[in-house]
Amino acid sequence: MPDAPETPAAPPPEEETPPTVEVVEGGEEVGRLPLPRRPRGECFGVASQLLGAARIRVMCEDGTSRMGRITGKMKKKMWIREGDLLILRPWGFQEGKADILFRYSRTQAQYLARRNLLPASVNLFSTPDAPAETTTPA
Repeated sequence: MPDAPETPAAPPPEEETPPTVEVVEGGEEVGRLPLPRRPRGECFGVASQLLGAARIRVMCEDGTSRMGRITGKMKKKMWIREGDLLILRPWGFQEGKADILFRYSRTQAQYLARRNLLPASVNLFSTPDAPAETTTPA
């Protein structure tokens, strides 16, 4: 009986891994931070007003204010305050709304600001190197 030619098995489809930033402090890796997946339409935003019922008014990096909805898996695990840096996915069928996917801690947001990974419209977390001196005319 002749042997049939073997065909190589197709590799399993690779899942798209989210872009991440490796956090290194003191020469050792501390962790990884997720970044917005631009092909999926995700963007940065800053929480500006708590509305209640798992809804937050968010100022997005593109300059629009959207009503963000905290997704179910984040609702009881992660608390969001005004001024927090978030990852959002705007709804495709309703322009003024978005889903909140991730919240950065204050330290993580400052790390992203130091690495220049935040757009200027949402970069509220950079610490100034030196205070600006103002002079008054005499």
